[in-house]
Amino acid sequence: MENKIETIERLVAWLKDYAVKNDRRSFVVGVSGGIDSALVSTLCAMTGLQTHCVILPCHSRESGILLARRHIRWLGDKFGFDSVVYNHTIYLNETFNVFEGATLPYYGINNLAYANVKSRLRMLTLYHIATLKDGLVVGTGNKVEDFGIGFFTKYGDGGVDISPIADFTKTEVRELAKELGIIEEIIKAVPTDGLWDDQRSDEQAIGATYEQLEWAMNYIEAHPSWENKMVAHTPEQLKVLKIYKTRHAVAQHKLNPIPTFKR
Repeated sequence: MENKIETIERLVAWLKDYAVKNDRRSFVVGVSGGIDSALVSTLCAMTGLQTHCVILPCHSRESGILLARRHIRWLGDKFGFDSVVYNHTIYLNETFNVFEGATLPYYGINNLAYANVKSRLRMLTLYHIATLKDGLVVGTGNKVEDFGIGFFTKYGDGGVDISPIADFTKTEVRELAKELGIIEEIIKAVPTDGLWDDQRSDEQAIGATYEQLEWAMNYIEAHPSWENKMVAHTPEQLKVLKIYKTRHAVAQHKLNPIPTFKR
C-alpha cells in the first residue's frame, strides 16, 4: 500500500468530491463498534461535511454498542458535534420482533433469514436518514468481505451509495485506523456483524480468520489453476482455500450486476 497519509488524503478527497458532484451535503454511516465503520466514519468526518453516525441495535451485544458510542464521542470531540459529527441511536428490537412475529407462524425458524432481516432493517433506517439529510449511505465493507467471499447481506449492509474501503484488506484497514489514532480497543476488537442470537464472531461464522482469507484471495489470484497443480499445502491452507473458493462461488449473485433480459 502507498504511504498511509497519502492514501487517507486521497480517500477523503474522493469522498468529498463524489458528494459535491452529486449535490449531497452529508454522509450517513452505520457505526457498529467495529474497525471498518470506525475508519469509514472518520474518513467521512475528515471531509468537513455532515457525518451522521448511526448506531442501530437489534438484539445486539452491549459491548459493541458501548464501543460505537466511545468512537462517536471521540469523533465528535475531534471534529465537532452538531457541526460535522451527528450522533443517532435507533433501537430496532421492537421492529424486528413485530416482523418475526408476523412471519414465524408461516415459515418457521431460519436463523440466516432472520439475520438478513436485521441487516435489511438497518439499511432501511440508514436510507431514511439519508433522505431526510440529503445524504449518501456509506458502505463499510472491506475487500475480502465485498469482493472476496461476499460476506454481506444483499440489500442489507450491501445496500450503499458509495464504498470507500472496498479495495482495502482488513490488515490495511487496521493500518489506516492506527494512523488516524482510532481507539485501540476498536482496532483490536474481534470482528462481528452482530446479527446472530449466539453473538458469533465473523471468523466463527466464516470458519477462517481475515488474515487467512486475505492469503487465500491473493494466492488464488496469483495461481488461478491452483487445484490442478501438485503443490504441497498444509491441511489448514487447503481448508482456507476451499472456504474462500466455495464462498466466492456462491456469492456471485451478490458480486455481479443484476442480470437483465435484453430485447
